[in-house]
Amino acid sequence: MKRRIFLGWLSLLVCAGMARAQGGAAGELKFSELYQTGVTPSAKAKALAGQKIEMSGFMAPPLKVEANFFVLTGVPMAVCPFCDSQMDWPNNIALVKTPEQVEFISFNRRIKVSGVLDIGFSKDDETGFVSFIRLLDAAYEVA
Repeated sequence: MKRRIFLGWLSLLVCAGMARAQGGAAGELKFSELYQTGVTPSAKAKALAGQKIEMSGFMAPPLKVEANFFVLTGVPMAVCPFCDSQMDWPNNIALVKTPEQVEFISFNRRIKVSGVLDIGFSKDDETGFVSFIRLLDAAYEVA
């Protein structure tokens, strides 16, 4: 009987490892779970750094028409957060970088994004965009 239990657990572990190797996300991260305080990442965000995760939110209006990145926001934003100097900078955003050109989705449609979580201040050489939270090599779909 012990052999059957052992083999059952072993097969479960192998299947879980195969799902992760095939691109399954390590976990879901909500905007409310990003920061501990200020710009200090939460323990959960730190633990997921470097792993493929899923986040959901809204695509902010684009900075430019042809881009391989967009800003994921926690709430719908009808105005580009970078185009209106009167608007407060949102504290719940993540830069999403995709391998291909982004097809923009209406600002009020919830999307699900999966990508590799990268944390820390970074300035993109090509765009000059500064970010703290990024999802790299990301894919997205309407939720």
